[in-house]
Amino acid sequence: MKNTSVIIPDKFYFKIGEVADLLDLPTHVLRFWESEFSKIKPKRTSAGQRLYRKKDVERLLEIKYLLYEKKYTISGAKNYLKTRRAQQHPQAPAFDEILNELAVIRQLLERY
Repeated sequence: MKNTSVIIPDKFYFKIGEVADLLDLPTHVLRFWESEFSKIKPKRTSAGQRLYRKKDVERLLEIKYLLYEKKYTISGAKNYLKTRRAQQHPQAPAFDEILNELAVIRQLLERY
């Protein structure tokens, strides 16, 4: 993400109003994005108040950048984030592949 103009304070939790002020967005936009982007999951107090973690604020900043600066649609931003996550966390090799690799390593070790 290229948006470095926002400095996120070093806190554990942020109330929705604080996040709205940081991102310069109305609170209803944050609530809407929460319903659209599954990775945005603020904790709730016993009174139901949203508490965003720093990671949530960083994700919201990225979403804002994609939607407002890069002019992505909601579905385009979702696809971009999903694709990027898949590239950052490729799937683990299949169990059979691991067993085959271990067998090869065992054979190599038995030679010595």
